[in-house]
Amino acid sequence: MDEFARIRLWTGGRQRPEWQRSRGVVVGIGDDAAVLEPDREGAGAPRHLVWTIDTMVEDVHFSTSTMDDADIGWKALASNVSDIAAMGAEPRHALVSVSMPRSRDPERVRRLYDGLYECADRYGVAIVGGDTTASPDRLVVTVALGGSVEAGKAVTRAGARPGDLVFLTGPVGLSAAGLHWLSGAAGNFTGPVPLEAAEAAGTAALVRAHRRPQPSVAAGRLLAASGACTSLNDVSDGLASEAREIAEASGAALVIRERLLPVPGDLAAYARAAAGGDGARAGELLLGWMLGGGEDYVLLGTMDPAAAGRLAAAFREAGLELHVIGEAEAGPAGVWLEPADGGPRRPAGAAGYNHFGVGREEGR
Repeated sequence: MDEFARIRLWTGGRQRPEWQRSRGVVVGIGDDAAVLEPDREGAGAPRHLVWTIDTMVEDVHFSTSTMDDADIGWKALASNVSDIAAMGAEPRHALVSVSMPRSRDPERVRRLYDGLYECADRYGVAIVGGDTTASPDRLVVTVALGGSVEAGKAVTRAGARPGDLVFLTGPVGLSAAGLHWLSGAAGNFTGPVPLEAAEAAGTAALVRAHRRPQPSVAAGRLLAASGACTSLNDVSDGLASEAREIAEASGAALVIRERLLPVPGDLAAYARAAAGGDGARAGELLLGWMLGGGEDYVLLGTMDPAAAGRLAAAFREAGLELHVIGEAEAGPAGVWLEPADGGPRRPAGAAGYNHFGVGREEGR
């Protein structure tokens, strides 16, 4: 099967032309370049374009023993959608580049595109082009995603002020815990660990969080519209790492109170099981996953404390989560953790994923 036949297999008939036109696509897949109209939903009001790009490399960002092909496709787009959400913007158009070994079964890549298009349909993203090449021995997926936001409404990392409240739009640590369980279970199966095995072990929610993360687009849009959100970041590389990025961009100190971090029951139960019932060890595992795990794709940010009640009510009405977990203080840029046991605050570190630094390497 040649390159063009593969492209037709993977992308043909995925999104109706009428739907793509509704997203401003004039010329999509099949020509030298895509042609797009200005954002139709922004007609009459100026909007800014927002662009991001992310690459996933086999055995660096994901392992085929812990994720199936469709999950890889989903996450390749979801990571970009999350970056757009972290600006308070709306995702619109994507370009997809796939490099694969010549020996890779085209049907497996078709399943990757199944997951990618499922994510695109979930978040209203039109796939408008891309590239396909051979690679020596690893699958590489790169997605560039464009979006838009009302002019002047984009929320950056740089606006946190002393006195602001620090918040999360959902729990963190689930994806890392899911990867922990999958990595331990992978040796028992010849292919990706089936979800049925996770359901039997009581870890299905954690595995789904790792394989099919749900970017927080609705929360980001609400925060941008509120005018009360002073900084924003997505939790892709770990809570401590993302908080440090806000602290450094804003020139502020962020204090995270451990007792305020949301802990779902499934996450706490797995930490206890993984620690063999050792309470202290379970707490260490839990905190490590929450501070350093990453790939949860919830939003971390700061907000004006005077607007906290109004924002909390708006989030409840929208069926979304909003958790205040600390505050910003004056002082040197940094992140501090106040332990739940009442002990003295300590540096939270920045233990998230780092390709070329000291951060953990989990083949994720």
